[in-house]
Amino acid sequence: MKFFQYENLGSTNIEADRLFEAGETPPFWVRADAQSAGRGRRGRDWVSPKGNFYGTACYSFEGSPQEAAKFSFVAAIAVANALSAYSLTEQPSLKWPNDVLMDGRKIAGLLLETKPGRLLIGIGVNLVSHPDGGNIPATHLLSHIDPAVLDTDEPEFTGPEGFLAILSAALDRAIRKHMAYGFSATRSDWTALADGLPGPVTVRLPNENFTGRAESLLENGALRVALSDGTIRDVHAGDVFFGTD
Repeated sequence: MKFFQYENLGSTNIEADRLFEAGETPPFWVRADAQSAGRGRRGRDWVSPKGNFYGTACYSFEGSPQEAAKFSFVAAIAVANALSAYSLTEQPSLKWPNDVLMDGRKIAGLLLETKPGRLLIGIGVNLVSHPDGGNIPATHLLSHIDPAVLDTDEPEFTGPEGFLAILSAALDRAIRKHMAYGFSATRSDWTALADGLPGPVTVRLPNENFTGRAESLLENGALRVALSDGTIRDVHAGDVFFGTD
């Protein structure tokens, strides 16, 4: 595994794509101390101040867009497992489709892009700071690490470079498991970490909102929601808010 690290980039996804086009062979990682044009899901800006983690993993990929989308669940599992390597005051959880939470607050975001021959997995993790606002309140890793492990001769937290070492190993393990055992294994691991599933949920789509009970993650990655009138809705994209009636 190769690692390319920079002080500043517009976007780690764009740089990873450029490296692939220039002949770099996957898998490899691109990490930047800061980004000037970070992007989140659905074209949203990803605030990227220095001190947090901004990276993109590039893997060889020849599958369909539907298969590629399942790697968002793989990546979310990897981020949760990487966070769990620290001495935390509470454990991370996952929210459909690919948000990683700590104490119900968003700590990470993912952006997957597929192009011929490659899959780009962009990951941003709030390590030392977090932005205000947004659909989900945010948080950062240092707020959830046991203070006792920070004030030692060998502190547990060593910043973005240290986090990359942990995350790259976690993602590689999760991808290998997904490739070996399929989405059924990934779905099981994701569900074990899921926040509010099963449970009440509000779904916001571009042209409608509805409430119901989130039942399960389906084999195709959709969220199955049962409405009060017995109707079943399978949500493939949209904003979901758990724990609301």
